Amino acid sequence: MNAKAGATEAKEASAAKSRPSRQINVILRKFPDSEPSASSLGSPSAADVSGHSKALPQSGPWAEWQKELDRLVGLDNIKELVYEIYALLQIMQYRSEASLQAQAHVYHMIFKGNPGTGKTTVARLLAKLFQSMGLLAKGHLVEVERADLVGEYIGHTAQKTRELVKKALGGVLFVDEAYSLARGGEKDFGKEAIDTLVKAMEDYKNQFVLILAGYTLEIETFLLTNPGLPSRFPIQMTFPDYTVDQLIQIAEGMARERDYALLPQTVYKLRQILAQEKAEALYDFSNARFVRNVLERAIRYQAVRLLSQYSSASPGKQELMALRPEDIRGLQA
Repeated sequence: MNAKAGATEAKEASAAKSRPSRQINVILRKFPDSEPSASSLGSPSAADVSGHSKALPQSGPWAEWQKELDRLVGLDNIKELVYEIYALLQIMQYRSEASLQAQAHVYHMIFKGNPGTGKTTVARLLAKLFQSMGLLAKGHLVEVERADLVGEYIGHTAQKTRELVKKALGGVLFVDEAYSLARGGEKDFGKEAIDTLVKAMEDYKNQFVLILAGYTLEIETFLLTNPGLPSRFPIQMTFPDYTVDQLIQIAEGMARERDYALLPQTVYKLRQILAQEKAEALYDFSNARFVRNVLERAIRYQAVRLLSQYSSASPGKQELMALRPEDIRGLQA
């Protein structure tokens, strides 16, 4: 084993010791043939799981949502869950039309994973899906964090939180870094925000969907602070880090959207930067967010390079589009 590998193992072991040892594992479905699993709504046999993705319909009402999901790189298990939610809502409609019981389900969720893994994007897509299927009236997404919920004096937090809940009615309230609400202890106003959210889930049942998001271990530790919380969020999804190949796909897609192109040599250098960053940032790698920041920095460097090369003339179209290896650098370089 080389020195770098040994250093990486030592870092992993040290980080593991500093992390909380207790974890909550509320898994509604597990997909053994893929990367870290997302939660789901049932628990079918292994044969059902292995064949499920091949059974997704390519036509009919689901086809439009399939197009939305196809734009997302990776996240196979998350896509499976979105389809299951769609299928459940559709069948509930059919049951209602057939005069069968169609009891309302609870769709409040926990999203766990590092930054830049698509949590907000999936939340926005689910909000639109819920609206189109008649579960939510508006289908909008209200994204908040601790500073938006927690006030400065007694009673202020409950007021701020209630106002945001009312703003989210008919849509999805997405609380990012939700674990920060429990970091201040019993006397912190964050606890008041949690209590207000729990009460709102009862007061406005089926009128909005609450999604709590954040780092995996921090969210699991947060759930331990309130014994009644886990049961209120029957759907828990784990968003795995992207692989280097997936991050390259994301980078190329971001470049295309901006009318830029990564040369083969540029892709090779970017791959090296991504592999190094993933190895050094074991628990807080920012995934697509890191890629976006590197790409935007590369575009700035390209602009400086082109102005120095073409001081008295305009660069050609190909040069304006091409991001070269010298333009790509890590964020610490």
